[in-house]
Amino acid sequence: MRQKRLWWWWLAGGVLATGGYFLLPHDGLAANALYNAVGLVSCLVIPLAVRLHRPERAAMWYWFAAGQTTWVLGDFVWEYYKYVLHQEPYPSAADFFYLSAYPMLVVGLIMLTRGRRRGSHLAGLVDPAIVAIGIGLVFWVFVMHPIAAGSTASTLERVIGVAYPAADALLLAMLARFFTSAGRRSASAWLLSAAAVLLLAADVAYSLVSLYSEADGGSLLDSGWLLSYVAWAAAALHPSMRWTGTTENQPGGARVGRSRLVLLAICSLLAPALLFVPGIGGNAVDRLAIAAGAVLLFVLVVLRMSGFVAQVQQQADQLEDLAMADDLTGLANRRRLEQGLTDGLAAGPLQVALLDLDDFKEVNDALGHAVGDRLLIAVAERLAAAAGPGALVARMGGDEFAVLLPGAGAAAADEVVARLAGSLRMSIHAGGHDLLIGVSIGVADGTGTADPVEVLRRADVAMYAAKTSGDTCRRHTAELDDTADEQARLGAELRTALDTGQFRMVYQPIVELPHGRLRAVEALVRWDHPERGLISPDRFIPAAEHNGLIIELGEWILRTACAQAVEWQADWGPRAPERTSVNVSARQLAQPGFAALVERVLDETGMPVGRLTVEVTETAVFGGGQALQTLNDLHDLGVRIALDDFGTGHSSLGLLQTVPVDVLKVDKSFVDNITMAGRHAVIATALIRVSEGLGLTAVAEGVETAEQAAELYRLGYQLAQGYHFGRPVAEPDFAAEVVVATP
Repeated sequence: MRQKRLWWWWLAGGVLATGGYFLLPHDGLAANALYNAVGLVSCLVIPLAVRLHRPERAAMWYWFAAGQTTWVLGDFVWEYYKYVLHQEPYPSAADFFYLSAYPMLVVGLIMLTRGRRRGSHLAGLVDPAIVAIGIGLVFWVFVMHPIAAGSTASTLERVIGVAYPAADALLLAMLARFFTSAGRRSASAWLLSAAAVLLLAADVAYSLVSLYSEADGGSLLDSGWLLSYVAWAAAALHPSMRWTGTTENQPGGARVGRSRLVLLAICSLLAPALLFVPGIGGNAVDRLAIAAGAVLLFVLVVLRMSGFVAQVQQQADQLEDLAMADDLTGLANRRRLEQGLTDGLAAGPLQVALLDLDDFKEVNDALGHAVGDRLLIAVAERLAAAAGPGALVARMGGDEFAVLLPGAGAAAADEVVARLAGSLRMSIHAGGHDLLIGVSIGVADGTGTADPVEVLRRADVAMYAAKTSGDTCRRHTAELDDTADEQARLGAELRTALDTGQFRMVYQPIVELPHGRLRAVEALVRWDHPERGLISPDRFIPAAEHNGLIIELGEWILRTACAQAVEWQADWGPRAPERTSVNVSARQLAQPGFAALVERVLDETGMPVGRLTVEVTETAVFGGGQALQTLNDLHDLGVRIALDDFGTGHSSLGLLQTVPVDVLKVDKSFVDNITMAGRHAVIATALIRVSEGLGLTAVAEGVETAEQAAELYRLGYQLAQGYHFGRPVAEPDFAAEVVVATP
């Protein structure tokens, strides 16, 4: 704390000492001793402050200290002349020291202002030049020229007399650069400015007094130099001196405020304004100086205006670049891609690949958006590297990217797409996690269109087809458009179907082997379209998934199936199905509130929680994340979990270690040829053994013949479903039994 207040004590003491000096007799020993003491101590304080605060730009302060010391040496030399030799020569060796101090102070001020500007370098030179020339003209007319033209003075006297105001003008130029630059200034910088201004004011006052008055100014002028000493040292003692001239600097230095404009305007008008002063302009030298100054000011103003224009253009270019770039990845954005598409379509053939990351939402849900952002950045880097030169890689938004290949044909595009897909096969390290991310790619060209939106639509249709079919890449064809149009029409009609009750539920029996007694049912939805008739789920479920209506439709299916199960229990008693299975989509599982919805539906319908089975596909839970959390929440409620179409996914056995499974539904593909000799029954046999070993219930799907049922029973299956036992109907026959003959 003491170190932080040191500058204040020094400043207060220096001001008091200056006041005391003003009260002492001007030529007395005490006054001169006090004057020299303040100057000498200020020279010592600056290097001590450098050691105390350890500034980032120490050399600047040493230059100030050197200038101060040289000036104080001039004081001592002058006093030697005056009090020892009893002479007051002009010029003298003291003037040599005084004038030698100016270059050191100027170097320090240059270092102070050097780091301030990161904007327009032109503005950093022109603005102070306008100020310096405008005020310099005033100096010339009222100070420098009268001194230089003095008839009684020798040539050396006139040179020395002009040198002081000229050096002051140089300091003025440095200060003008400081005050016309943008950015936050530290307290130390303001104190440095005050020290330079005090020195400038004292010098100018001395020159004016010497020129126009017989008095020498006395202690009043000396007080100006004394306060300058105090301000130099106070600037060094202030804690903000650590970063003065460095971190105080702000970008965008060319920004112009109102006060800066006023200062520049006044200085620009000083040259013509001098012509209105009585007695000015009658001298040829003054007229020439004023004319030259006016020309220089005009040129500088023109340069400054050109700087403004260049700055505006540069900022416009920067804004355009920002408007065309993605904030997160630095890639081109959708607007830039569309511009590239427009230019490319006008130039010739092109290819566009649209990429969508699979299961990216699950990464965000499970690991957080920060990890998701790092993943997107890493993906962007890989795609940019794999696309190669000449390609435009863009982020369309979210987890969707695009690659524009101008001038490329189908074969070249296929090679690039293969590289793009290959670049994402290796795991990506993001946020401390090694992540495997899949991708669906749609490729299209610009044949027959000049509309960039149409090209992107084609690529989007192909990408959606790849995602739906499970392929990595699909190329756009007219057939895909027909399918997409159908999906779009279905999606548009789904809302009406849901609102007007066009959906109905059917239930397929799940029976117990060998006697065929109905044990459970699987709830299935059908769309009874008023014009098209019955629409199968494999046509409208993908459309519902795509437009998001699967969430609302899924809730209706769940609620209807549970209410029906409760009604059957009341009507049929022991013959009613023990459990009802309801299929749940990946999009439903991804909803954080889905488990709570299931619990609410069970409470509202009165369905016992143990009678509900939720069926999910392996692909719906493969990515983990929110889907896995939802299944765990459902299992904790007491809802049974069934893996549908088991054995057809890419990590079936691995899922059994992470997903809370109760039931394995063995896919129909393993049942079709089960009665044939050889390897056809091996997988079905293995799956029943896995189920028994893990304590799970196995259900064989797609049983169509009595022979298949008998063989399944022989292998150990106790539950089965398929057309052999009953097709999906609105009201199954709970009393019927299909006896399976044992082999």
